[in-house]
Amino acid sequence: MGVTVYHADLREAQADPALAALLGRSPASAPFDRLDWLVILAEHCLPGTACKLAIARDGDALAVLPFRTSPGGAAPLGTWYSFFVRPLTNDAARAPELFEALARSLAPIGAAQLAPMPEAEATALARAFRTAGWIGVAEACDTNHILELKGRSFAAYWAARPGQLRETVRRKTARGKVSLRIETVFSAADWAAYEAIYAKSWKPEEGNPAFLRAFAQAESAAGALRMGIAEIDGEAVAAQFWTVEGGTAWIHKLAHDEAHRAHSPGTLLTAALFRHVIDEDHVHTVDFGTGNDPYKRDWMEAQRPRFALRFYRPAAVGHWPALARLVASAVKRRMLRPSPNPALVSPQAAG
Repeated sequence: MGVTVYHADLREAQADPALAALLGRSPASAPFDRLDWLVILAEHCLPGTACKLAIARDGDALAVLPFRTSPGGAAPLGTWYSFFVRPLTNDAARAPELFEALARSLAPIGAAQLAPMPEAEATALARAFRTAGWIGVAEACDTNHILELKGRSFAAYWAARPGQLRETVRRKTARGKVSLRIETVFSAADWAAYEAIYAKSWKPEEGNPAFLRAFAQAESAAGALRMGIAEIDGEAVAAQFWTVEGGTAWIHKLAHDEAHRAHSPGTLLTAALFRHVIDEDHVHTVDFGTGNDPYKRDWMEAQRPRFALRFYRPAAVGHWPALARLVASAVKRRMLRPSPNPALVSPQAAG
């Protein structure tokens, strides 16, 4: 029968039961893989952009790579809200063949730049691109901070935090100035408080508030929302937006009003949310997203790289200058500092 490969837009994919299962909410799913996430992301953050799914299937075996078209070639179907982008498959044993078929299906586009991607998927997809005749690299581009509980309670986790952090929480809690609550149902009033706090915080201007609100509402309907609010004298002064899915707590947004920084409402709220997701939701992992912010090290215990794939078709004349720069740069870096994983950085095409 052989592998069938095609591209579908997101709305078309919603009518396919097999795709809905692969890209749906499950005991092992992540928000950024789900079709409903991709749909609202495209609608709110990428209007007018051709957002597609490259699909390879052979019987029940299925692989999908979300992407969008851009002047530079195939680009990730993700934005600053996405912790990662990656291909998915329901048949790990067939992944090399299916991923190669996906890579071949992108050949007419001539170039692909996909990031940030977890290492396992980056390695597998880079190998597939090379087997399909592309030239390129997969290089570390960002850092993901995580906590793996390994069966620990919050008390056991908390005992291992830095002493200064634990003392701050102890002292500021004892003062009784800050009241905390964690909500699991979307509230327009709480969301308005979050937006007001965010506007007063040190954070840059929110990229697309309408998308984030739509996502929060959808997660509330699914029972996955964890919205933390800290108040002083009845006024909301810190807010955090987390979700829980696939055994992982995902930290999407956090902000506090700088005028109340002396009371550490953000720190107290973070500790309360950690307690909730560990002892009540019983997650096995907490994911703080990308970005190597120093404060994350107080809360998390491990780091893992995220990768950027840059690949070109040798026959795509329009991309030759970029390809030449890529190969020259990759060869120079490899000569100076060999990679521990040659599958990720090799500029050679195979097959």
